[in-house]
Amino acid sequence: MADENTDAAAGGAAEGKKGSGKLKLILIAVAGILLAAIIGGGVAMFLLGGSDDEAVAENAKPDKPAQALYTKIRTLEGSPYFTVVVPSKDGRTHYMQLHVEAKSRDDAVVVALTKHMPKIVSVLNQLFSSQSFDELRTMKGKLMLQQAALAEIQGVMQDKIGKPGVEKILFTGFVMQ
Repeated sequence: MADENTDAAAGGAAEGKKGSGKLKLILIAVAGILLAAIIGGGVAMFLLGGSDDEAVAENAKPDKPAQALYTKIRTLEGSPYFTVVVPSKDGRTHYMQLHVEAKSRDDAVVVALTKHMPKIVSVLNQLFSSQSFDELRTMKGKLMLQQAALAEIQGVMQDKIGKPGVEKILFTGFVMQ
């Protein structure tokens, strides 16, 4: 009789495991179907390009920003980078090398940047040479230098063409030693 109770208990446990296995299989199948439906809907929206309301809203925008134009700021010798001596508190000689680009959205600004490159290079050389090595080692110092360079170049453009013209300065290369 004890053997029958043990066999019955083992059979019930096995049946419970079969039932939970079926439940897991059903849940996995439902999740797979839902995933396929979501992916299919996303592909359909991508291929169809959205609704007509979105197309009307896009066409209603009055001014689409012009394409960004990037101008390499080159030294007088045509070198694509600035190399300056940077003072530090430790008394050692440190060097900084920068590749600088100006971002604008106006062809006239690009022409003005090229035309007035000697003045821009002179202003940037003065700015870069006056920096502290210890400050430039931090991200905050680099960002402040980038903002100062932008202000200097916008000042030159304001004097020469009557508008700042440059919206951002990018350091595409920055090395210090």
